[in-house]
Amino acid sequence: MEKAPLAWRLRPQSLEEFLGQRHLLSQGKPLRVMIEEDMVRSVVFYGPPGTGKTCLAHIIAARTQALFIGLSAVTAGKKDLLAALDKASKRWKEGQKTLLFVDEIHRFNRVQQETLLPAVEDGRIILIGASTENPYFALVPGIRSRAQVFAFEPLSQEDLVTLMKRALERYYPQVEGEAEALDLLARLSSGDGRKALNSLELAIAMAQGHTPPRITPRMVTETFQKSIPYDTQLHYDAMSAFIKSMRGSDPDATLFWLAFMLEGGEDPLYIARRILIAASEDVGLADPAALILAHAAYQGVKEIGLPEGALILAHAALYVATAPKSNRAYEGLRKAQEEVKRRGEIQVPPHLRDSSSYTKGGRYLYPHSFPQHFVEQVYMDHPVSFYEPSDEGREAKIRERLKKLWKERYG
Repeated sequence: MEKAPLAWRLRPQSLEEFLGQRHLLSQGKPLRVMIEEDMVRSVVFYGPPGTGKTCLAHIIAARTQALFIGLSAVTAGKKDLLAALDKASKRWKEGQKTLLFVDEIHRFNRVQQETLLPAVEDGRIILIGASTENPYFALVPGIRSRAQVFAFEPLSQEDLVTLMKRALERYYPQVEGEAEALDLLARLSSGDGRKALNSLELAIAMAQGHTPPRITPRMVTETFQKSIPYDTQLHYDAMSAFIKSMRGSDPDATLFWLAFMLEGGEDPLYIARRILIAASEDVGLADPAALILAHAAYQGVKEIGLPEGALILAHAALYVATAPKSNRAYEGLRKAQEEVKRRGEIQVPPHLRDSSSYTKGGRYLYPHSFPQHFVEQVYMDHPVSFYEPSDEGREAKIRERLKKLWKERYG
C-alpha cells in the first residue's frame, strides 16, 4: 500500500467518505436510496474520469456484501467475460451476490454487451458499467433498457481541495500545503480527483526536498502537467458552443472556443467545414462574401495545416461572427423541401421544360429580351413564397429589388 498511487490509497471506504455527486448521493436521492435499501440491480455510471465511478462501485459491493469482480472492456475478451459470468452463476446458486464492474463498458462490442443480458435479466449479477461516452449512443438497446443511467459530474473545486487536505493529513502530515497552492491545483485538475491526487503526489515529492516541506503555488505550476480533457462529448459540446458564438455575433467567445478546440486536438478541417456551413446557414445573402472567404479558408487549412492554419481559421471564424446575419436562405430551402414532399407528384410547366420535350401550352419568355432583363412569368405551378429576405446587410438591397420586380409577392 505504501508504494501504491496516492489516488488508490485514498479510495473512500463508505458513502460518508465519498466526495462529490451530491445530486445522486445526498439523503433521499434515488441512487442513495437504491444503495441503502440494497436495490441496486444494473446501473451505468456515465461521466468524466476521476469522478468516483469505480470507487462507488467498490462501496456498493462492500455495503451489499457482494463479491466484486472487475473487468476492463479495453483489455477483457469474451473468454474473460464468460469466466466471470460462470463464477457469478455458481455463487448465485449458493445464494451469494456478485457485482460485476465493467470499466469503459462502451468499448465492449455488440456481442460482448449482449452476452451480459441473460445474467442481468435473471439477477445472477449486479452489473455496474462505467463509461465516459454517452450510454444512449454507446450501449446496445438491451443494456440501456435494463440499466438505470446515472450521470456523474466533475468534482467541485471545494471537493478537490478537501480531497487533497485529506491526503496530506492521512499520509503526509509533515508536508504543508499552502491554501493558494491547493486552490490552484484544484482549478488545474478540471474536476478530476485522480488527476488532482497524482499531481499532488508529485508536488509532495518535490516539497520533501525543502525545509520545511511546503507545497507552494510556484511548485504546482512547475509540476502540474496541464492537458485539456477533450473527449467525444466535449467534441460535440465545444463545436456547438463555437457555432452558436459565431451565430450570436460574439467574436471573443468565437475565438475562445476555437482556441479550446485546437488545444484539445480537434481536426482543423472539421472546424473549417463548420465555419463554411455557418457562412451559408447563418450569414447567407446578408454577406455573400462570407461563404467565399470560408471556402478559401478551408482550402488554405487543407494545404497548410497547423500551426499556421489556426490563423486562417481565426480569420474566417471572426468574419462569420462579425458579419450581418440572415438565415432566410436556410429557412427558404426548408420550406421548399416541405412543399415538395407535400405535393407528391410534380410536373414541370411546359414552357420551362427542356426544348426537346416541348409539347404544348405556352412559350418561354427570355428575360434578357426585356427591359431590366426581367419579365414576369410563371416559374412554378401554384406559386408559393419560400424566400423572405431580411433587412440585414446586402439582403436588404435584395429585398428592395424583389419588391420592384414581384410587386404582388414582395410589395
